[in-house]
This record gives sequence, structure tokens and C-alpha cells, in this order.
Amino acid sequence: MELLFVVLISAGLGAIARYTIRGRETYGSILLPAISAAISAIVWVGLLWGLNWQFDGTWIWVVSLIVGPLVSLILAVVLPRRRREADRELLARLSGAKA
Repeated sequence: MELLFVVLISAGLGAIARYTIRGRETYGSILLPAISAAISAIVWVGLLWGLNWQFDGTWIWVVSLIVGPLVSLILAVVLPRRRREADRELLARLSGAKA
């Protein structure tokens, strides 16, 4: 049950990241919340099973709810720049480098 809470909270934080960082028109509306939720779930399960942290401990919550949204923030900064570069390259290639 705690994993569900982590996923939902992290998806909400990822949605906040989507609407606070510029360039959201270059990627889908659910990408950042989904990435945030998935990374947080992976971190939660890794800490729970791999490092034997307790599910009701404070640090498993803190680490899981920081890592996922942090990754989505990094992607929110990197993706628009990469997308614009790729679009420019594609336009130049398709137009015969006239644009």
C-alpha cells in the first residue's frame, strides 16, 4: 500500500515539475509524472528489498520522493533543448539545408 502512495505522490510532484519548467510543449503531458512515478517506485523497491530498509521508515520516503521528482526536473530541463536541436536538424535535412 505504501508503494501506491509513493507512486501517486511522486506523479503529483512530477506534474508540478511539468507546469513550472519552461518548454512543456516539446514533450507529452504525462511524460514527467510517469517518469517521476516509475523512478520513485524503482528506488522504493530497491531500498526495501535490496537494502532492507523498513517501509515505515522516514528515509525510504525521503529518498524515494526526492529521486523521482529530481530526475523529472532534470528531464524537464534537458528534453526541450534536445528536442529543439533534433527538430532543427530534421528540418535542415528535409529541406536540403535551406532553412
